[in-house]
Amino acid sequence: MEQPMGSGHPACRHCGSAETRGHGSTRGKRRWQCRTCGRSFGVTTGTPLAKLKTDVAEIARTLLVVLHRGSLRAAAEVTGHKDETISHWVRRAGAHAEALTEVLVRDLHLSEVEVDEFWSFVQAKGGAVPGPRRSAANAGAVSPRIARAAA
Repeated sequence: MEQPMGSGHPACRHCGSAETRGHGSTRGKRRWQCRTCGRSFGVTTGTPLAKLKTDVAEIARTLLVVLHRGSLRAAAEVTGHKDETISHWVRRAGAHAEALTEVLVRDLHLSEVEVDEFWSFVQAKGGAVPGPRRSAANAGAVSPRIARAAA
């Protein structure tokens, strides 16, 4: 959701209203309350990172290790997290694939080929992947991202 101009408060993650106010913090993470719907929310509400206790930067770093190393076991050795925990994060990432793809490209500056490798790995581990490019109908077809990168 977008932040309203000049207020410094994010828009409500539930109803989209710009009428929000500070509402304390939980585990050191800032929270807000919507004046329209009355619900409270944090920065990660509505994202794959919602309700996780691990720091967002640490989860992102771990997912990048999975991407570059290609295995959960290798990522577990490098980061010190259990491979079951990392697998859970990968599945959550897969469930929010479209939004996460935008973040991987925009914020982490990954190439389209790296993002495609990441989603191939997620699919191999039984997670969801964005868009129709991984359906049975187009199995074996070249990904649109790879085709654009090769052009």
